[in-house]
Amino acid sequence: MALTEQEQIRRDHLAALRDAGVDPYPAVEWATTHGAAAVLDQYDDARHDPEAEGTTPLRVTVAGRMLTKRVMGKAAFFHLADESGQIQIYAKRDNLPEGFYNEVFKRLLDPGDWLGIEGTVFRTRMGEVSIEADRLVLLSKSLKPLPVEKTVTDEETGETRTFNEVSDPEFRYRQRYADLALHPEVREVFKTRHRIVRTIQHFLDDAGYVEVETPALQPLYGGAAARPFTTHHNALDMPLFLRIADELYLKRLLVGGFEGVYEIAKDFRNEGLSRFHNPEFTMLELYVAFKDYDWMMALVERMLEAVAVAAVGSTDVPRTVDGTTHTLDFSAPFRRVPIFDAIAEATGHQLYDAEAGTVADRDTIAAVAKEVGIDVDPSMGAGKLIDEIFGEAVEPTLLQPTFITDYPVELSPLAKRHRSKPGLVERFELIAGGKELCNAFSELNDPLDQRARFDDQVSLATAGDDEAVNTVDEDYLRALEYGMPPAAGLGVGIDRLVMAMTDQPSIRDVLLFPLLRPETSASADDAPEAG
Repeated sequence: MALTEQEQIRRDHLAALRDAGVDPYPAVEWATTHGAAAVLDQYDDARHDPEAEGTTPLRVTVAGRMLTKRVMGKAAFFHLADESGQIQIYAKRDNLPEGFYNEVFKRLLDPGDWLGIEGTVFRTRMGEVSIEADRLVLLSKSLKPLPVEKTVTDEETGETRTFNEVSDPEFRYRQRYADLALHPEVREVFKTRHRIVRTIQHFLDDAGYVEVETPALQPLYGGAAARPFTTHHNALDMPLFLRIADELYLKRLLVGGFEGVYEIAKDFRNEGLSRFHNPEFTMLELYVAFKDYDWMMALVERMLEAVAVAAVGSTDVPRTVDGTTHTLDFSAPFRRVPIFDAIAEATGHQLYDAEAGTVADRDTIAAVAKEVGIDVDPSMGAGKLIDEIFGEAVEPTLLQPTFITDYPVELSPLAKRHRSKPGLVERFELIAGGKELCNAFSELNDPLDQRARFDDQVSLATAGDDEAVNTVDEDYLRALEYGMPPAAGLGVGIDRLVMAMTDQPSIRDVLLFPLLRPETSASADDAPEAG
């Protein structure tokens, strides 16, 4: 690939540095005493002014990326950016080794280079806290300039707009390193993600539950309705699947005597890309013995209260939906609504007869699905259609955190049958901001019922449902036959939870490196939006 003019200039600078005996990529430990933010916080004119009597100058050692530099003869100013922020540096010829300022700094160092600075903190005549450098070391040479912000003025309206390449979402996702370098607020999103995950871990650890690891490569996939990624193990000459869920392995641990286990892990589903879907994503799964879904709802309320406070400092979380910013209230308790009541409220059709304990027949459900704009095909069973109706007519309207409960059996092959509502299971999903954040059951532990449900899934797969599990997991059934205690299980989509807590519009904004089409064939939007 041909070099741009700026890239060629930097390579020339690189060669000149080496000719001058300056290693552009030295093997060195640069021990910093402060971050940029700490320098700004700690400097005090009354205690540290280097020109005032009775004060002790603040000496610091910092490191970071040099931003745009302004050379004024024998001195120069530039800003140094590190993870905490940026600080102005004052570089003066007479403070640096002979020849370094003119021959190296002015001629051969470029914005984007990583520098180590040692010096004294002072305040300029313009009032900006700065570091006067008496030691300046090149730590790493930048050969590619970061995108430069440009300001454009609309000639008709007079409106000005500032932008750079990293304003383009595709550029940002592909070159996340450039995005992070230019946008501290993007780094903050991922720091918040870190706090969210740690808060969940501490919450569950404090409750006495054990974090475990289960296989990502599995001989059979299960625990959710999704298409898997497939691979092959050469030595064993056997097909393997990337896990679509952790559930069946975690519940095996309950059989073995653990009473509370969880895993925060990558799952993989061979599905389309959208603002809310990435084929590789992060899930929390939790299973606790001797509990049920009512108990799990209360735990989720407490846990998400803690998560919200960790993320934004309050249980009131701003969330933008369809261009309007709402305040989501994550303080307990959350509203609870049975799924059939929610559908009835949205469509005017009650599809569950509580007195008879029966779900409407498939033809009746299909008619309602068509009424709300769903394309119905023969492979879609009654449970699948109910899920589609809910997703189309109800889910987008649920802004405040809401538990949707009591799903049909067909839609929930791993959930325990409802203790008082025939044809339904003890399951809930939490919806907030119009999207599902978590899914939970009173777990099915009857091995005979579980076998029958697996057989039903195989029938659905045979009929053309490509998300139904098409193989019975005999080892899991064997585990259940040894006896699994009654239990509650929970799955939380970490990526969607982070989206909600940081008010990000796309799952790609909370994944450091989302999956994209090959760069050579990518369109401006990169991938079609699904749903």
